[in-house]
Amino acid sequence: MSNQKQFNVAVVGATGAVGEQILKLLEQRKFPIRNLKLLSSARSAGKTVMFNGVEHTIEEAKPESFEGVDFALFSAGGDVSRALAPAAVERGAVCIDNTSAYRMDPNTPLIVPEVNADVIKEHKGIIANPNCSTIQMVAALKPLYDRYGISRIIVSTYQAVSGAGSSAINEMLRQTKEVLEGREVEADILPVSSLPVKHQIAFNAVPQIDKFQDNGFTYEEIKMIQETKKIMGDDDLQVTATCVRIPVVYGHSESVYVELKQDFDINEVRQLLSDAPGVTLQDDIGTQTYPLATDAAGKLDVFVGRVRRDLYHPLALNMWIVSDNLLKGAAWNAVQIAEHLASERQE
Repeated sequence: MSNQKQFNVAVVGATGAVGEQILKLLEQRKFPIRNLKLLSSARSAGKTVMFNGVEHTIEEAKPESFEGVDFALFSAGGDVSRALAPAAVERGAVCIDNTSAYRMDPNTPLIVPEVNADVIKEHKGIIANPNCSTIQMVAALKPLYDRYGISRIIVSTYQAVSGAGSSAINEMLRQTKEVLEGREVEADILPVSSLPVKHQIAFNAVPQIDKFQDNGFTYEEIKMIQETKKIMGDDDLQVTATCVRIPVVYGHSESVYVELKQDFDINEVRQLLSDAPGVTLQDDIGTQTYPLATDAAGKLDVFVGRVRRDLYHPLALNMWIVSDNLLKGAAWNAVQIAEHLASERQE
């Protein structure tokens, strides 16, 4: 983006796992930044971060921090976004929010650029980044939705501990060591840090991500259901989800069953997936080639494999979808939105 208009950018939650990835991507993508402002909690204020070879000091995020800011990327928790995003908008910034605070707000676009970039322009100052598990699923399903229509989705997720933060990663690594050394395992964080009951994650699969709702689904599952319908713009779409935390550091995996509205040719389905923007098809059972979390970690794409026609429903197929939850599932999706906004202002 050389010889182009430059922008004042703020990153809120600059010291968090997603914030760090946002900064890396802004640097790698050579985003046209005039001034960069790094914002965080009072606890992290005063720390320094290198960006483009220049040392930047982190400031405490306050309403006045957004004076003169063009784009503000938030990844510091829903409470921070609710408290500060409106103040940033009042001062002229466009906010890209990585939390769940505004996702289901009817006035806030919920964006996956490969799926509904055309809706970005409808923003009123805030654009929401979807849940990490939702992002990778809709990116893979969008070309099938456009070609055949989709009536029903059943998804089971196998989600990495990094989705619960760096403390959850440390807990998994510590517990793994405790198990291997034959010591008693201590669980302090997972499945939900704010709830009293904790479960071991090392060598385990925990079928709870976020708090349970009255209907028996977890909030993570409800998010996937509601967000998928909103992003696809289809209130009639039937979606159900079961979300599970597994002892993987980076990369969410999903088993997805999809009922289409029209008959399909499986080779055409594979071609559609292969041609889809931001999607890489890895599907060769002859060579045992399919997406793995270990391969997806550190990469920007959504990876799809195990694509096969269902044995019983004539309009259904099954697939396996994997992506780095901190990249396409969060930071990269947000930076893509920022690039769309910047591109619009270049015109």
